[in-house]
Formats: sequence, C-alpha cells, structure tokens
Amino acid sequence: MKSYTLQKQIIKIKSQKKKIVLCHGVFDLIHPGHINYFQSAKKLGDYLFVSVTSDKYINKGIGRPIFNQEIRMNFLKQIKLIDQVILSDQSSAEELIELVKPDFYVKGPDYKINKNDRTNKILLEKKKVEKFGGKIKYTNDISYSSSELINKFGLDLNDEQLKFVKKIKKKFDFEKISLHIEKLFKLSPLVVGEIIIDEYFFGDVIGKASKEPHLVMNVKKEKIYLGGSLAIARNISTFVKKVSIFSHFGYEKIIHSYIKKNINKNIQLNLFKPYKEFKTVYKKRFLDIVSNYKLFGSYFIPEKHLKIDLSLIKKNFKKIGSFDCIIICDYGHNLISKDFAYFLTKLKKKISLNVQINSSSIRLNNLKKYKKINNLFINENELRFIMKDSLSDINLLNRKFKKVYPCENLIVTRGIQGVILLDKDNKSYRCPAFSTNLVDKVGAGDSLLSIVSLLLEAKVDKELSLLIGSLVAAIYVKSMGHEKPIKKDLILNHLENILK
Repeated sequence: MKSYTLQKQIIKIKSQKKKIVLCHGVFDLIHPGHINYFQSAKKLGDYLFVSVTSDKYINKGIGRPIFNQEIRMNFLKQIKLIDQVILSDQSSAEELIELVKPDFYVKGPDYKINKNDRTNKILLEKKKVEKFGGKIKYTNDISYSSSELINKFGLDLNDEQLKFVKKIKKKFDFEKISLHIEKLFKLSPLVVGEIIIDEYFFGDVIGKASKEPHLVMNVKKEKIYLGGSLAIARNISTFVKKVSIFSHFGYEKIIHSYIKKNINKNIQLNLFKPYKEFKTVYKKRFLDIVSNYKLFGSYFIPEKHLKIDLSLIKKNFKKIGSFDCIIICDYGHNLISKDFAYFLTKLKKKISLNVQINSSSIRLNNLKKYKKINNLFINENELRFIMKDSLSDINLLNRKFKKVYPCENLIVTRGIQGVILLDKDNKSYRCPAFSTNLVDKVGAGDSLLSIVSLLLEAKVDKELSLLIGSLVAAIYVKSMGHEKPIKKDLILNHLENILK
C-alpha cells in the first residue's frame, strides 16, 4: 500500500474517533503465541494494523526468513483479528510509527525489559510512539519463539548443519558464547596488508561496439567499497577495543577523505608512502545491474619490481602503538617482502596469516617467505595449486601441506563444503558452510580470517570459533563487495537464534 493511501485511511479512522493499534514483527512462522498477541492487542483499540519486516532487513539468522515477505503478509491477511497488513521496508518500525501514529504500539513480553533488546530499536520506537501521543504496551501472554520452533524442526538448516549446531549446544549455551565473544574486547590486533579500494560499476551491456571487437556498457550507478586490510579492520572493530592498520598508501586526497569518513573511531591508521609517485591499489569491477554478474575487472597495482626498503618500513612501524597479535593478509601487491615478513615473525606476537593467490600473484608462492606462523588460513584451491595436487583427499593433503609449511593451526576454507581446522596435534575439526543467497564472494575468506584469528588468540574452543567464523562468512556473502562490515551485535543475534 502506498504511503499516501495509507495516510488517507488513517485520517479517516482518526476522524471517526477510533483507536489505532499497531503490532510489528517478522512473523516468519505463525504460532499460537502470535494469535494470543494479536488478540491482546486488538482489545486495546478499534483498528489493528500489523506491519511486517521486509526480507532484506531480517537478521534472525542464516536461512531466514523461511517465508518471503509476500507469503508472510498473505498469511496474516487471512487472520480476521487483523484489519490491515502493511510492509515495513526499514530496519525498525520508526518510520511506520511516524506514518500511522498509533494510539497503542504493542510488543510481546520479551520486550518489557528494554535493555535486553541488543539492537536498542525498542527504545527508539518507544520514543517515536510517545512523540505522537501514543503509548507502548507489552502483552502478558505466554511467549513462544519462532526461532526455537524453526530450529526444533530443522526448517532452516540441513542435516549436516543441524548435527554441528547440536554438537555446539551440548558444550555451550548462548550466555557462555556471548561471554567468549566479550573477551575479544580486551584485544588490540594489528592488521598488516595492502589497502585496496574496490569500485563497482553497475550497468547494462548495450552490445558490441560497431567498429571494434569489445562490449559497450551503459553505467547506471557506481559504488566504492573499502577492501583489503581496511575491510578486515572494519570487520573486527566492533569486537575489540582498538585495531591498528599498517599499510602503504598513495595519500590520494579523495580516497583518504573517504576512508576517514567510513571507518570506526577505534581504527588507527598507520600509513606510509614508499615513494613520491606511489598510488593506492585500486580495483574496478563492471557488473550487470540485473544479475550482479561480474563482466570485467580493471586493476591498478603497484609495479611488480617495487621493493620497499626495510629501513623505511621500520621507521614507520615505530609509530604504531601497542598491539598484542598480528593479522597478516598478503594480497601479493608488493607490501610484504621477504625481509618484512621475517621482521614481523621476530616480533614475538601471535600471527594469523592469509596469503592469497590472485591474477597478479598466481606465479608466485608468497608462503615461502613466512616462518613461525600460528594460524595459517588458505583456500582449498590455493592449497591444491601450491601443492600441485588436484586429486588427493583434503585431509591427507592438509597433513602433507603442514609438513612443508609448519604452523600451529591450519585453517582451510572450502566454499560450500565449509572449513577445516588442523591443529598442532594434527587433530582435524570440520564445520559446514552456512551460506545461503550468495550475492558476492569477495571478502568472504577475509571475514572468516578476521574473526577466527581473534577467537583463537582468545583461546576459544576451536569448533565454536569455526561456527562463528562460518556464520560471519555466510552473512558477508549476502551483500555486495565490502558494503556491510560485520558487527558484533549482528553475530550475537544470529548465534542466539540458531542456538534456541
């Protein structure tokens, strides 16, 4: 329903001196608790509006909602208690409250203690209701949980995922897990790796150029995302007290200004310019606006022959404040030389490392320059490429790889097949993938690296660490590029729902 049509309807109801009641929620799986909730709400007034959160703003967990917004709305329309069902296309009900101006805004008993709402949305909604002369009411009905019912019947997880989650639930409840995550706040990690600026161009392919053999695109919109070490720092910034970045940077004014506007205050930038003409790594991708299919990429990468003098690195490294662990993501764009890698490993800090093979470093084996790594992250395809083995069983290959490249924990990401961790005692842990609705794979591995590195540093259970990391990656691939950095509250919300 269009807002102006809804406004006319509300004015008419108000003119008849009738009381408007508003309920708001996801309503993914309707159960007796919802019916009791609607009955209690209807008793407060004459006209009951029920607003439904649109699909894109639902953060109840991986695989949610079970039913899309059209199905959820159509089901509610069959309930006679409800006079009007409307879609809320916002992250909270604030805008809708401003439009409807209900006499009563009704929430379930779970919201009576406002501080228990991790998102703080209930406080904002309450303030908005009272601003327009309404009152917020909480029902006393027996509370049921849609998430608990969905988990009980395995509606959003496959057998492998259910089995793994049940294993975690036997060892931990949500309160214990949240305490483990809160421990991370004490950490001050240092992220070392290239800053990468990703620019996405969305448009329509018009066709082939008339006189030359290339496609022509009509660009409709473009977006800039902060990638590389910046993406990693942003992902962990809500989990820790402080995070520092050490990288080379061209100090382009527009880029520098954009970075400062889009990072949290607890991210400390330690950037240096190797030489006067140096420019930041900049990657452009061209996508079909309808399918988001990547058509072509254009990269600006520092010269391959660039070798940064170690004395210059050490000079700038001294400016970094205190840190207690290091996360290295080597994208192969000439920041980390053999000497710099050796320098980092001699700092006597726990090191988590991800060395990536991409179009610019495919002929290089950057792993050879690293020694004494605590947590080594690698994609299965990259591992097989390095070992020149495309057929061996992954568990056998992991053990062979670890003999060649010793590390405390080897973490191998395998896309839809999940992730495997092989520890210092060669004990293997496997977690299934939880990703659904893949939009863009860019940054999935980095997001898992960033969180799991911290959890292992905090000595959190390895299987629990993999579960949290897998959930982080699953959330990350649901948005384009590095558009939405991971936030602690979102992860806690997903964990709470998946463990009910």
